[in-house]
Formats: sequence, structure tokens, C-alpha cells
Amino acid sequence: MADHAACRAAIRNGSRSFFAASALLPARVRRPAYGLYAFCRLSDDAVDDAAARDRPAALARLAARLARIYEDAPCDAPADRAMADLVVAHHLPQALPQALIEGLAWDAGGRRYETLSDLTAYAARVAGSVGAMMAVLMGVRAAPILARACELGVAMQFTNIARDVGEDARAGRLYLPLAWMREAGLDPEQFLADPRPSPALQGVVARLLAVAEGLYARSEPGIGGLPLDCRPAIRAARLIYAEIGRDLEAGGLDPISRRARVGGARKAALLARALLPVPGARDATAPPLTETAFLVDAVTARPVPAQAPWWDVGRQAVRLLDLIEALREREGAATAGP
Repeated sequence: MADHAACRAAIRNGSRSFFAASALLPARVRRPAYGLYAFCRLSDDAVDDAAARDRPAALARLAARLARIYEDAPCDAPADRAMADLVVAHHLPQALPQALIEGLAWDAGGRRYETLSDLTAYAARVAGSVGAMMAVLMGVRAAPILARACELGVAMQFTNIARDVGEDARAGRLYLPLAWMREAGLDPEQFLADPRPSPALQGVVARLLAVAEGLYARSEPGIGGLPLDCRPAIRAARLIYAEIGRDLEAGGLDPISRRARVGGARKAALLARALLPVPGARDATAPPLTETAFLVDAVTARPVPAQAPWWDVGRQAVRLLDLIEALREREGAATAGP
């Protein structure tokens, strides 16, 4: 329980949008999702907080921690223990968290991205991998639904990149496709030296948001392939992140002077909308993006042992604990009031 509380605190403090959406997940998925997020957060912080010269060592330590998790000998930390538990329970392929760490290594090396495909390959690692891992936690291993989950992750990452252009530039980081910047008349080095809003930058940001919007639409049919009780949470995450892009547009496509956000009232409205039935089921069988196909293959190539029968006492005990936890959370919310 202490590990679960620590992981829950990590997501609450690290991502308000994801935390809000995760409240709609059933307890059987929400619990491991907190552990997954905590490990992803730990991984990002371990690399981001290290001095530039220390990042290779930080990455090596992170890879060693992941190896210990898959050896069922995790380090003595809540996120590691929680991750080890979900790896065993959900047969999570090691290639997925390894892809995340590879993306963090690209960050540590200061890699920049010439084309949209190059940027998509990065987003596949740091966000598409998380989409695939979340699908696995929900019990989904069908290739078409995994492909849509990866696309949703990539779309969210593109939204984050568009929102954080100014913050990233001030930290010496640049994620916008360099070819797009040059086409718009922006010199990447000059922009980094003096990041300012401009009509040219507006055009590049609008272009990235348009790609993200296309991926949000492409991912939508995959939500219908998730377990029924998981759909509201994922649809909420999709709606909230897309709304960040709309707020950026409403602010004049200026990610330098202001940080786009979704206010509490608007977020609550989107959460309520996510509870409605998804209109018009559409075909989800499109092939994965070229850049995310390796993630889908990593899951579908790993056979999963047969599930325990319904009378398995251990499994039923876990379900009972999840139910008790959900009831406690509801009682706590009722006591706290509006």
C-alpha cells in the first residue's frame, strides 16, 4: 500500500491532466498505471536532473535498474517494486520500457530532428511506448488497437512539444522539425539564442498541431477496442491533451510568452464528456505508423500464458483488494465534499 501511495503521489504532482483522466480508470488498471507512471517519471527525472557530463552514467544506472526489474530483483524504491509487479502480472515486454529509455538517451545527447519522421521516431519512444504499455495493462494485445494507442501517445507528445517551445528553447532544447523551421524562414540556431514569437513560428506550431490533430482522430477508433470500463479514462486523456492545443491556438499560437493550459472547469467538462458513449464506431485496422511498428511487434511477438481460471483464489483476492481500494477512495471523496 505504501508503494502504491508513493506512485499515486508521483502522478498527482507530475501530471495533473493524466491524474485527472486516470481517476476514470477501473481500480484493476489504475493501480498498475500509477506504478508505470512513477517509473516513467523517475526515468525522466534521473536523466533530466543530472548534469550534462553525468547523463551517460545516469542512463547506465537507469538501464541497470530496468534489468533488475526484469530479473524480479528490483531496487529498493516504490517505483521499481511497482514496476516489477506489473511486469510479472501483465507480461510486459522489456522492449517497451527500453524504448522509453532510448528516447531519454536521445534527449540526453541533445539530438535534434530534421524531419517530421525523425521527430515521430522520438515521440514513438518517449510517448508511443507509454501508450502501448497502458494498452497492455488493460489486457489489450491486438495489433490494430496497440497501433492506435501508440498514435495517441505520439499525438500527445506533439502537443507537449508545441506547448513547450519557449520553455525548451530557454533550456537549450529544440524539438520542432528543423526542415519546417527553415522553410518558414527561421534559423534554428538564431531562434535558440533568442526565442521570440513571430508569424513564422506561429506557422510551424500550427503545422505541428495539425499533425497532432490528425493523429488524435486516427487514434479515436482504437478507444472502442479497449475494455468498456477503460474507455472513458483514455478518451478523457485524449480530449484534455487536444484541448491544450486549442488553448495554444486561442492564445495566438505563442508558446514563448505563455504556457497553454486547460483550466479546472474546462477539464471537468471534458471529463464529463468522456463518460458519454463514443459516437460511431469506425474501422481501427489501419497499419501502425512506420515509426511505431516496432512497439506493436514487441507486444504481438510475445506469447502470453493462459489466464488463471475464475476460481483462482489468489487472483480473486487481488480483485477484492482493488474493490476495497476503490470503495475507500469514493468514501474519501464523499467525506471531502465539493
